[in-house]
Amino acid sequence: MTGDQRLVKHINRVALLRLLREVPGLSRAELADRSGLTRSTISLLTKELIDEGWLVEDDAVVTGQLGRRPVPLRLDGCGLALIGAELTPDALRVVTTSIHGEVLESRSAELRDQAPEAACRQLVAMVTVLAQHVIQAGQQVLGIGVALPGAVDAARGVLQLAPNIGWRDVPVGERLRAELAGAGLDALPVFCQNEADLAAIGETEFGPRPADSPLIYISCGVGLGSGIVLGHTLFTGATGAAGEIGHTTLHVGGRVCSCGRRGCAEAYVGLRAIAEAAGLRPKGGSLDHAGLRARMSAGDPQASAAFREAGEHLGVLLQNVWTTFDPRAIVLGGEVVSLGGSAFVEPALATLARFAQAAGVAAPQVRVGRFNELAAAVGGAAYALHALMNPYQARG
Repeated sequence: MTGDQRLVKHINRVALLRLLREVPGLSRAELADRSGLTRSTISLLTKELIDEGWLVEDDAVVTGQLGRRPVPLRLDGCGLALIGAELTPDALRVVTTSIHGEVLESRSAELRDQAPEAACRQLVAMVTVLAQHVIQAGQQVLGIGVALPGAVDAARGVLQLAPNIGWRDVPVGERLRAELAGAGLDALPVFCQNEADLAAIGETEFGPRPADSPLIYISCGVGLGSGIVLGHTLFTGATGAAGEIGHTTLHVGGRVCSCGRRGCAEAYVGLRAIAEAAGLRPKGGSLDHAGLRARMSAGDPQASAAFREAGEHLGVLLQNVWTTFDPRAIVLGGEVVSLGGSAFVEPALATLARFAQAAGVAAPQVRVGRFNELAAAVGGAAYALHALMNPYQARG
């Protein structure tokens, strides 16, 4: 990699931030030893990062040795914020977070119009409100990450295919930037990526250190997708469509899927399939989310049975994901997990355990995600930070 002094300085700043995120409490001398940078360079960069609100000094460490006591440094970011957003086939979610992943504010709304221009305009209106709150609080917005329901070309910000919303080759990034410019937020960096990919990034960027790797995040909602993180890098495939497990075949010649094929996993585990099995057929194409939630809260037997059956199908899918990727951890999230709870998750784990027992090997760790229905939106905020911390990766 070549570049001018500004690029080199940016790379060095990122290196220090990543070191302190992985190992909080390093002193300037320890940062110099670990990074290979000179102590004078470390001193200049850490002063800048402290002044900008990225770092804070803790009390000096008593070592019992003569000389100046080492001063531990750690990420602070109290004056910095990130914005994440998710666009689903029928709803919008927007959040602001700290650089550590604390959700500062969140808002959600029904998607009023599925036309791309109208949807982008509504999304930017919600983003603008939260951005103004951040600015009024005296904080700086570092960027916005947008989670989209389909295969995404992140470098161009194009949603290539989203069967559940009927979009194909929509330049979402371009539309959002134009709308943000009209709202006076044209300086805000915008990053677009698939919703499951961003939820996976949220688990790794905002989770305990060191992060699990490989990690597979499975997003269970109207659609069904997965995000794959190897090291600190998203695996998105040749065209951005990697992880579309909702359209892998679970039953040959089975139920018709939204994509037009038969037997896809989405037709058995997706929220529409569960709602229909629970006796809540979509009216005019819209799901009755509140009705399904009310039935589960009341312990309705038909709704519970629908989630249990879907969970068993998910267990088969987990077996396929496990044997394909050999992950260290699989994380489950999305609205189906939130609504179904143990009625959905426990049958999935039991089915996976039967496969593992038959093979005589231990299954990977499977856990429920940290951010529930906000996972993709929080993942969008995490991706804005991820782009800053990993400037060499492709981004929208």
